[in-house]
Amino acid sequence: MLRVGLTGSIGVGKSFVAGVLRELGCHVLDADQTAREVVIPGSPALAHIVKAFGKEILREDGTLDRPRLGALVFENTDKRALLNSILHPHIIARQDEIIREWERIDPLGIAVIDAALMIESGGYKRFDKLIVVYCDPEVQLERIMLRDELSPEEAEKRVNAQMSQLEKQKYADYLIDTSAGFEATRQRTQEVYEDLLATSKHAP
Repeated sequence: MLRVGLTGSIGVGKSFVAGVLRELGCHVLDADQTAREVVIPGSPALAHIVKAFGKEILREDGTLDRPRLGALVFENTDKRALLNSILHPHIIARQDEIIREWERIDPLGIAVIDAALMIESGGYKRFDKLIVVYCDPEVQLERIMLRDELSPEEAEKRVNAQMSQLEKQKYADYLIDTSAGFEATRQRTQEVYEDLLATSKHAP
């Protein structure tokens, strides 16, 4: 099974690309889904987070209060790094488990893991190919403001909290530019898929 990483900064249209790859027949997993799975009540990851950040990041029912935790770490680089160091090993282990299951069912298929922090965490090294989705910075800011109802300053703060788009592009095997809208993005994604399909068929 060909293992493919899909990443890109906030507001670049990564979810749309993931959806197109799913439509084309790839097995697609959103890392956010895995991140929720690994912090269910009673999980080792949640216990570790509570130990690091305190019980105030739990809701009354014992589940993780993600908005509260997010607000706590968003503007604090050290706390964000600590949270990621706790979460990423659990997320990666769960993703690998899911990929092994896919491989058992569809050994010649294409597995795509969609994760925003794949390069920052070093998780991209586990994949055969890496797709980086990007768009013009002006388009990115406009999308974030529209989607999350943020001011230009708030949107820019979100962008600046992540690795720059240009830096991410250096790691890519494939680049998908979403600046021109849905149809152009769909066409480019189809091209990338066809190349991945050819690669998977020739893989040993």
